[in-house]
Order: sequence, then C-alpha cells, then structure tokens
Amino acid sequence: MISNLKKQAGFTLVELVIAIAIIGILLSVAVPGYRDYVHQSNRAAATGCLLELSQFMERNYTQNMRYNPDGFALPQLQCANELAARYQFSSVNAALGQRTYTLQAVPTTIQQDGCGTLTLDQAGRKGANGGVAIADVRRCW
Repeated sequence: MISNLKKQAGFTLVELVIAIAIIGILLSVAVPGYRDYVHQSNRAAATGCLLELSQFMERNYTQNMRYNPDGFALPQLQCANELAARYQFSSVNAALGQRTYTLQAVPTTIQQDGCGTLTLDQAGRKGANGGVAIADVRRCW
C-alpha cells in the first residue's frame, strides 16, 4: 500500500511567532548594551583628543610664554575631525596674555550619554557635566 500522506515542510504560524518573539527579546537586550558601548568608546576617544589638545597648548606656552598668542587657533587634529559628528572641541578662558585655559568637548545630540561637556584645564583638572565632581570624573573619564 502506498500512502498518500505527504511530508510537510516549512514552519507553522505558531513556530514563526515564537521565533520572532525570541528575536525581539534578544534585540531588546542587545541594542541598549551596544549603544552604551558606542557612547563609551566615543567618550574615550574624546578624552584622548582633549589630552592631545592639552599637549598642543603646553607646547604653545613653552614657545610663547602664554597659551594664547596672536593668531591663535586650535589645530584641526585627526581625532577632532573623526569625532566632529559627536563632539565639538574648543578652548575657553584662554584670552590673550592669560596663563590659564580650559579645553572642552561639547557633545552633540548623537552623543547624549549623561556625561555632558568634558573639560580639561592647564592644571590637568578633568571635569564632566559642567563640574569637577569626583563621581562624574570617574564615570566619564
């Protein structure tokens, strides 16, 4: 006797719904973790760029005995160009003749991660969220 029963191939609707639910759960766990990792990575690159800009300021001071000589402008570093979509780098409080400066990395809307503006001054003081609170510095630097 030959049976007329055919082998079934494919997925049932229930199996498909279960597979989609599992994928949704995995994505809901993985995407926020990945986003946090990207923010941390970009923040680490921004702090490195601030340190590089600080070295530029110190070389400038060594040559001119002030941080802001005539015609002063921060250099266009590769790190600043790479992070331009996430951070804007600038020097504040470096008026002509002053012996102090504060470098800052202001996050754009893409990089809103709770650390706010990162700062570094001539004394090596690091800051985050507009201040120098130890907890913020430890978390953000």
